[in-house]
Amino acid sequence: MINQVRIEMPRLGTRKLYYLLQEELETLGVGRDKLFSILKANHMLIIPKRGYHITTNSHHRFRKHKNRIEHLNINHPEQVWVADITYVGHRKNPMYLALVTDAYSKKIKGYNVSSSLETQGSLKALKMAIKFREYPNQELIHHSDRGLQYCSNEYQKLINKNSIKCSMTESYDPYQNAVAERINGILKQEFLFNTRNLDLKTMKILVKQSIEIYNQNRPHWSCNMLTPNQMHQQNKVKIKTYKNKNLRKFQLSEI
Repeated sequence: MINQVRIEMPRLGTRKLYYLLQEELETLGVGRDKLFSILKANHMLIIPKRGYHITTNSHHRFRKHKNRIEHLNINHPEQVWVADITYVGHRKNPMYLALVTDAYSKKIKGYNVSSSLETQGSLKALKMAIKFREYPNQELIHHSDRGLQYCSNEYQKLINKNSIKCSMTESYDPYQNAVAERINGILKQEFLFNTRNLDLKTMKILVKQSIEIYNQNRPHWSCNMLTPNQMHQQNKVKIKTYKNKNLRKFQLSEI
């Protein structure tokens, strides 16, 4: 049963597996702790691996905006979008994934894979998110780091044209954009693992498929185990949050 689920989500963690298979597992007399033991005995537990690649250049001449969401109560979809860029390539073939994610539902609204850190990749991701916006009459905040891509005239022009308010981190602390960092980690740890030899064309196909599965099928802890698509269609469920100081522990234990 686990292998069947992992055909689509090959590195889905044990807690998510238990949630998806709970009814069948209870019939077999398998609880969550026993499931952990079974996976451990069969060498099927997921061990996170970490890499680090700098994608932010905040030393530039463009205007930087204040942080509008630091104390904001996020309680409905398309209240806040978070944007980030993560490295998905390798030394011989660098590739970068630009994402725009809804902070409430964790649904990835826009994305783009490119071979450089130029502004065009982030712009295409934002244009996709705007095109598929589901609540266009609501006030929306766009939150990101202070990278050159997001501060550029072209990017800010697109934000202003669509009456979106701009918010940015005010330090180099990655926890100030914790939702974006979290989604980056999920995609890279669970869907884009061991993809070092892919070319750009193949990576684009894999990213598209991965995001569709992530949005449609993957239960999310902070969404009370709803999928991002399910979470995005309502505003009654209160999102679970975690303290900044516990983020690293959460990433390791809850993937």
